[in-house]
Amino acid sequence: MSDELSGFARLDLDRTARRGYPEAVYCEGKSPEQVAAIAAAVRARPDVVTLFTRAAPAHAKAILHELPDALHDTEAALVAWPPVPPETTGGLVAVVAAGTSDLRVAREALQTARYLGRRTELVVDVGVAGLHRVLGQLDLLRRARVVVVVAGMDGALPSVVAGLVAAPVVAVPTSVGYGAAFGGLAPLLAMLNSCAPGVAVVNIDNGYGAGHLAAQIAAPADDA
Repeated sequence: MSDELSGFARLDLDRTARRGYPEAVYCEGKSPEQVAAIAAAVRARPDVVTLFTRAAPAHAKAILHELPDALHDTEAALVAWPPVPPETTGGLVAVVAAGTSDLRVAREALQTARYLGRRTELVVDVGVAGLHRVLGQLDLLRRARVVVVVAGMDGALPSVVAGLVAAPVVAVPTSVGYGAAFGGLAPLLAMLNSCAPGVAVVNIDNGYGAGHLAAQIAAPADDA
């Protein structure tokens, strides 16, 4: 079933039944009025998890006008409905942010995996400039079914983590860095060239895509 909204959107409210995971609403490029109309349409379907990603303050205000109880993670620029995530199943998703500047993308990945029903843990500020910091988190990382590693600058952290854990690593390059990082292109290429096996790379700043992939990897065996 698809619900058409005034000629600008068709909501895929049956995507969960069809493929196991709901769709998300990418707010960037949409007007606040458009996302408000979408929020009003999903209000009657609290059984369908809806994530509004890249929600600027004006988007969030419009969504919360229609869904005042929704969770708003300002740091992740994400609004989630219904406010309480589903019961967790499957394995642990660990989300690792190389630096504080990577937290926006890391939190988007974290909330995505959480609202797709996975247990999540966030590890912050463990970049390669101080390797002792990530080594201090090994017990947690080795308990995870999948590790999402978010890094800009030189993009080296996913290779380091993949060399230390048995779980697959989802690498997320960010647009954090000085000029030669080329808005995330340098860490993207570094991650694609990782010498450690078991690293999958998503697009620059794509925390949602990383969290979604991690949720699928960490799904219970009977859901995989």
